[in-house]
Amino acid sequence: MATFAHAFGWLHNIFGLRIESRKPEGAEKIGNAIYIANHQNNYDMITAANMVQPPTVTVGKKSLVWVPFFGPLYWLTGNLLIDRNNKSKAHDTISDVVEQFKKKEISFWMFPEGTRSRGRGLLPFKTGAFHAAIAAGVPVIPVVVSDTHDKIKFNRWNNGLVIVEMLPPVDIKQFEGQSARKLATHCRELMAARLEELNAEVARRSQEEKR
Repeated sequence: MATFAHAFGWLHNIFGLRIESRKPEGAEKIGNAIYIANHQNNYDMITAANMVQPPTVTVGKKSLVWVPFFGPLYWLTGNLLIDRNNKSKAHDTISDVVEQFKKKEISFWMFPEGTRSRGRGLLPFKTGAFHAAIAAGVPVIPVVVSDTHDKIKFNRWNNGLVIVEMLPPVDIKQFEGQSARKLATHCRELMAARLEELNAEVARRSQEEKR
């Protein structure tokens, strides 16, 4: 999965984007974890792709398998598909995630908003990823991508800067015995604050480049 993700990441050159990736020290040695990221639009597979650490797979909606070319590739690279219209199967998928953590070295990438925000800011988080993190005893690692809504125009070569930042792992031990909702709220607050800072930085640097 990481190999294909990094290949998709190269496409930022075609879309005229400059991607600045930031990782905390030791990001490659974290081990099993759940990565969560803000989900803006279809360009996420390009902007955030190089942040995918091996061995990581994602949890996505079952309907993705029918997307031409991408769907079969998504399934063949080991990603888990979830039927959001069937709550019992969705619950079973979270149980599968926990079991995978127990069996081998693996991480999961999830979009806790559950859908694309499309310029509406950071949407409320669903709790599935956080239930899994608490049950498996693995850290949650937020990844924040600066705003890309209406940023990419196909009639220009330069579509500006996008900053992708991996935040330090959130230790879930402090949330043991508490609800997954509290962990979700904590992570969302961290990401919302950092997203605002990254957007401000991109705007400032863009203005400086125009001078």
